[in-house]
Amino acid sequence: MNELRDLLGDLVADVDSVFLFSPNASFFHEFDEVDEEVVVVGPENTLDADPFVELPIDFTDLEGRLRFGIEGALEQGIVDEGDEVLCVTEVLDGAENTLVRVQTNDFSPSGVYDMFVNSRADASVVRDVFEVAIELGKKGQKGKPVGALFVVGDAGKVMNKSRPLSYNPFEKSHVHVGDPIVNVMLKEFSRLDGAFVISDAGKIVSAYRYLEPSAEGVDIPKGLGARHMAAGAVTRDTMATAIVLSESDGLVRAFKGGELVLEIDPEEY
Repeated sequence: MNELRDLLGDLVADVDSVFLFSPNASFFHEFDEVDEEVVVVGPENTLDADPFVELPIDFTDLEGRLRFGIEGALEQGIVDEGDEVLCVTEVLDGAENTLVRVQTNDFSPSGVYDMFVNSRADASVVRDVFEVAIELGKKGQKGKPVGALFVVGDAGKVMNKSRPLSYNPFEKSHVHVGDPIVNVMLKEFSRLDGAFVISDAGKIVSAYRYLEPSAEGVDIPKGLGARHMAAGAVTRDTMATAIVLSESDGLVRAFKGGELVLEIDPEEY
């Protein structure tokens, strides 16, 4: 560890915390003797680390990974605004090979951490819906790109602010997102118009819903269409999270509180 600190020099000096992103056990224990607080960020706390920030999805872009870890640490009170942190993460497979020194206020709050952890819906449900949207974005339907809209959480209010476009195939069922067979059904039904509505616990409440909240005052990036506008409007008026797969550019986007908070390219996963 002394050799590592000698090599890092000024990069390590005077930081308030060191963030390790998904470290293996041997690398984690190399930091046992450092004076700075060591924060582990990862999908599971297999190292029994404290403090720990759960990473709900595998952010392949460096900025998204750092942003989520820092937002989560701020939300938990692990670090403070303006703290200087050293982030150690993997870009090339199998090695902690990227070190980035940032201040916690270098990233303006995006709502990404809040979307997963402080959502009415379980974080695992939001993650499962993302995985469905990402896989659908990669494969499409029969080789053709498709669009889809999933509204997750606060299902009762969402249903009150929408109307059916067709028969609801999930009306008398008790199926949950995350089940491989159910995910196949979601991909098949995604060919048709309307949104999927999913409960806080992951139960699929309905398909083919037309969302009716007014889009007045909803500000989305130029070039995004009706699905994205509906996603922004319904999340402004409810506690839901909306996940949109764009048919035109193939990107997966998430909305919460009427704002676009996350954008993912399925081809990078």
